[in-house]
Amino acid sequence: MRLPAPLQVFAAIASVQFGSAIAHTLFDDLGAGGVTFLRLAIAAVIFGVIARPKLRTWSPAAWRAAVLLGVVMAAMNLIFYLALRTVPLGLAVTVEFLGPLLLALVQTRRLAELLWALLAGAGVLLLGLDTSSGAPLSGLLLAFLAGLCWAGYIVFSARLGAVVPGTGGLAVALAVGAVLVAPFGAAAVTAIPANPALLIGATAVALLSSVISYGLEIDALRRIPTRVFGILMSLEPAAAAVAGLVVLRQRLGRLEILALLLVSVASLGATLAKRKTQLEPVRAE
Repeated sequence: MRLPAPLQVFAAIASVQFGSAIAHTLFDDLGAGGVTFLRLAIAAVIFGVIARPKLRTWSPAAWRAAVLLGVVMAAMNLIFYLALRTVPLGLAVTVEFLGPLLLALVQTRRLAELLWALLAGAGVLLLGLDTSSGAPLSGLLLAFLAGLCWAGYIVFSARLGAVVPGTGGLAVALAVGAVLVAPFGAAAVTAIPANPALLIGATAVALLSSVISYGLEIDALRRIPTRVFGILMSLEPAAAAVAGLVVLRQRLGRLEILALLLVSVASLGATLAKRKTQLEPVRAE
């Protein structure tokens, strides 16, 4: 049974944030570039084996969509992991979420969707008010840049999903991303023979943050508009906070809890509004 698109998005959110928390634990041994490279490369191999894309039948539009998505994924993942070295996970995702939020605001065509996006934005701003973390400005700027790439990922994922069926397009996009990141992280692979557990950790990151999450997201984006997807992604800060608490022992304050409630309500409201729109009968002209 196929899950509803919003539930697929929620599952992808939880998966990618716990993957990010695990990735954080590997930075000391592999570096941000090494974790990014292994994540993309392993995910590309897994998707390639599962999907076995028939590349000879691809149109030029399909190749362009896959390459563009690969470029955006490479930049998004590498920049975010660089930010995560100095910025706590919850705060990094909060700042990064400004990218999808801006996308939702730009693409909004209905007043209700605008209100939900603004409510999510209020929650993000509340999360950003906590200055006790002492996160450096450079790290916050990297997180924001990753957020802009995230907005591009949403757009190009939808485009790839429209021209390439299944997950074959993701296999190519991830391979492109791995090649682009290789100069920044391929050398880290030499640390694995001395500590094979690093490969296990990197594989977990690839599964959680790429294979499961990207597979769910690209399927969901075939059935919901990118502006609604962007609003639903407002749960990312909440998921990041929970993952940070469970894996990295980062605790939440009252302000963060209030902010998470706001973004959760905004996400639920966007979902219900989308469902109501789908259930409304189409008027014959």
